[in-house]
Amino acid sequence: MSYGLSLHRFVDGEPVPPDMDVVRAILSPHEASADKVTGNDGEFWIRAADGSEAEVDVVGSVIGVERPQVGDVWKIIIELANRASGAILIPNGTFLCREDMRAHLPEGMENDSEFVPEITLEAFERVAGPFTHPLT
Repeated sequence: MSYGLSLHRFVDGEPVPPDMDVVRAILSPHEASADKVTGNDGEFWIRAADGSEAEVDVVGSVIGVERPQVGDVWKIIIELANRASGAILIPNGTFLCREDMRAHLPEGMENDSEFVPEITLEAFERVAGPFTHPLT
């Protein structure tokens, strides 16, 4: 069984695509392969300095993160969520959101969200609970 999560951004209650310039600026320095396997500009295979990896795919308004390994790759994912103004949809159904996103969420989504001033590794671990590997 693989672990995956997704990052989402909303403006005025509607999902919006991430800024690809921001996505590339964050992920490109961590690209694990000089040759993109698919040639798709929205697909990344990233590796952190400690060797941990994840696959990241941008499709429409969603940034999907598949098979993130235990390690510093989580710091890259969290930086992406913060800088791309995104919320993390954790597999338990909770949205981990920065407080400044509250006004932009679709109606009713606030009830399933945990709000923090900034998404941090500690906040992620607290909200994700048993749905993740130990991250530190």
